[in-house]
Amino acid sequence: MFMSRLLRRVLLSATKSESSSALFSTSASVTKVRNPLEEFFEAERNIEDEKPVTYGRGWKASELRLKSWEDLHKLWYVLLKEKNMLMTQRQMLHAQNLRFPNPERIPKVRKSMCRIKHVLTERAIAEPDPRRSADMKRMINAL
Repeated sequence: MFMSRLLRRVLLSATKSESSSALFSTSASVTKVRNPLEEFFEAERNIEDEKPVTYGRGWKASELRLKSWEDLHKLWYVLLKEKNMLMTQRQMLHAQNLRFPNPERIPKVRKSMCRIKHVLTERAIAEPDPRRSADMKRMINAL
């Protein structure tokens, strides 16, 4: 965990000089510029916390069937960002010979993504227009 924080600080310090110059150049802007690399790391938390962090469960297909096309699209990208963050963290810890905490999170995200694809495929098959159905299947397979 220490090494991940150290690596994060090194990555952030390299971009802080760029973001601070951009922040000072616009005096009317008071908001802090956020580094997009921060999304690849979990938020820092205290190691001394006695209470273990619990994570949610994966999405069920029955729950996903109730969602709209737009909601499934948004959820897909949220899960994709979560998967990228977890894979980055796992790779970084593996390179340092450290144990990845909560490895069961990755299969939950993958299963949820597979279930979204399954629900979208069901909708594409049920589509009465064959052209639109073929377009939907092509788009789903590209995910």
